[in-house]
Amino acid sequence: MVDPLTDDFAADAPATPTPVRFEVAGHRPSDAVRELCEISGGDRWVARPTADGFEYRYTALGDAEVTIRRSQLRGALHGVVRAGGDYVVTWMSAGTAEVERLGERYTVATEVPALVPPDDEFSFRTADYDQRLVHFDRAFVRRVAARRGLADERPLRFDDRHVPDVETARRWQAALTALARSLRVGGPESPAWRAAKSAAAEVFLDMFPPQLDDLPEVLGKPRNARLRAAVEYIHDHAAEPVTVADLSAASGLSVRSLQESFRRVFDVTPLTYLRHVRLDRVRAELLDADLRPGTVGDVARRWGFTHLGRFSAFYVERFGEYPKQTLRR
Repeated sequence: MVDPLTDDFAADAPATPTPVRFEVAGHRPSDAVRELCEISGGDRWVARPTADGFEYRYTALGDAEVTIRRSQLRGALHGVVRAGGDYVVTWMSAGTAEVERLGERYTVATEVPALVPPDDEFSFRTADYDQRLVHFDRAFVRRVAARRGLADERPLRFDDRHVPDVETARRWQAALTALARSLRVGGPESPAWRAAKSAAAEVFLDMFPPQLDDLPEVLGKPRNARLRAAVEYIHDHAAEPVTVADLSAASGLSVRSLQESFRRVFDVTPLTYLRHVRLDRVRAELLDADLRPGTVGDVARRWGFTHLGRFSAFYVERFGEYPKQTLRR
């Protein structure tokens, strides 16, 4: 069981977050699409009955910082969820769910906490499911992370493909129990709820440790402020298609000035810098991955390398060893 933690919010935290309580339910696929799509920030959703008919129910309780939810569906549902919004941890106890994000398709396991892709648009397919979810407001998570020294001015970045270990998953179950009990006993304005949601955010940070890239100190100089914006964009969007035009827009520099700035400070082009960041991300994953067929290719593709032969050559050039050698460590 997770011990309640004292919730010592920063000065900019809301004094009394707005309570949240709602429920939607029904038997019509069109109503499910309209209501669930609006709740989830979705687009192009389609629902249909399965052999057992169609029924849905979605409940939410908490406040603007943290809500505990349950979503149940008898039927099939698929569509797209836009990027952004809350950090959402799901725990599926029944049914099937498949996610496709950045060209990678995977199945969401049952009885295991999983992070919904927080920063990328994704599509999904589900059927006959029962899942519990916890929504965390991003600013709330940042305040909890800051108390642990895990946050600075850069955005937090989480690996939604990370699988928590068994002990941390047990702690998450205990945190869910504490959240539900505190709402049942005292409601969303009680000290027990504040302690329980702070404790849940702590476990969330343990399950999905935030990743912060150390940016070169030279970017702290005032003259490099716009270049820093471009570099931060690269670090925040390294798994996505990134063009020089994107970096130009993010930094406010012309394409020519952008190229010159990267040459002046790093002696590489912007896209070479992007490739180095991606290679670093691949290496970090391989060092923490299990040895199984296809691992190297899966990780490389997740970070934007579509031609595995060229990827391998780039990897050897940067790290002096082949990706499979890193994986075997």
